[in-house]
Amino acid sequence: MPITWPTTLPLPTNQGYGVQPSEAVLRTDMEAGLARQRRRFTSSPSTINVQFLMTRNQFAVFESWYKFKAKEGAEFFDIELLGGIGLTTHTARFTRQFDAKLLNGILWEITTELEIRERPTLDAEALDIVLTNDPDLLIATIDALYNLVHNGTFIKEI
Repeated sequence: MPITWPTTLPLPTNQGYGVQPSEAVLRTDMEAGLARQRRRFTSSPSTINVQFLMTRNQFAVFESWYKFKAKEGAEFFDIELLGGIGLTTHTARFTRQFDAKLLNGILWEITTELEIRERPTLDAEALDIVLTNDPDLLIATIDALYNLVHNGTFIKEI
């Protein structure tokens, strides 16, 4: 059974949130002329800096979950994280121990770094559609179609 982020714990805050893809291209400088570059792999891991704000009870659950379920951060787990296509499920693991600071004697601020296997992105076909059409217009059209199919109403917001 896959390990998942506990639903009783908050997701990361926007504060300090950042995604850093790893280098997927190997570059070789030549004695003369342009450097050569080649793709090292098709899927490269990325790191995400995250920060959580937790109550005392949530922090107690987090510490136990981290120790027993995430195996001190060594195990991969599924968690909802923000990316270019919105909030989606990522498979992640901790790359370092977390830091926890008590704020105003009330909340715990936990900062750490996660490694994700692969950043969820648009697939090649969806990218081709978005590159040749206005993304805002596409989303408005999808929303209008959803309302028509599920609510029986057509709201023109385009």
